[in-house]
Amino acid sequence: MRMILAALALAVALGAEKHNQLTPQEQKEGYVLLFNGFNLDGWQGNPALWSVRNGAILGSSDGHPVKENTFLIYQRSHADFVLRAEVRLRNGNSGIQFRSVARPGPGWVVTGYQADFSDADERSAWGNFYEEKGRGRAVMKTTDEGWQKARSIARPGDWNHYEIFAQGSRIRLQLNGVVTIDTTDGKAASGVIAIQLHAGEPMQVEIRNVKLKPL
Repeated sequence: MRMILAALALAVALGAEKHNQLTPQEQKEGYVLLFNGFNLDGWQGNPALWSVRNGAILGSSDGHPVKENTFLIYQRSHADFVLRAEVRLRNGNSGIQFRSVARPGPGWVVTGYQADFSDADERSAWGNFYEEKGRGRAVMKTTDEGWQKARSIARPGDWNHYEIFAQGSRIRLQLNGVVTIDTTDGKAASGVIAIQLHAGEPMQVEIRNVKLKPL
């Protein structure tokens, strides 16, 4: 039994290592890992909601109702960068915050820019640009600008690759290799990165391969 458990633990560890590594090209380009695949070192959030499973950050409100959007926050600020990550949504609404501000006090609440994603039929948000606790979808030209470009390539229930480019006032979002937003916005020049767990019905989000290249 001990040998079987050890083998399973090794398999999980190898899987996490495989998914959360920099390629030689990414190392050459100056990317760094923001998530090591094993624990939440460098991140802060409600421990009842956030954990690591199978080499991915897992956010789940199952059994823990969330009354206000809450976040897992990376504990360093970034200004100009390229951020890459893979995300998978079981249901509900989530997003990757960037150049955002963590509010003081309880709840792990964040405001600011977000690369949005949700499964909600015509109101889905894959590929959208959003401002949490700010202008909302009004940061886009239309309320579904990003989704209209992402709807044919988004993979509900599966892993999706997001890339966020932020340099000066330019913001560019790519989903699964397709540019969904390319705009300028000068409201925020730097801030924290965070992952959203949305209030409302129980939901679950996963994220892995979180890699950042400073510009």
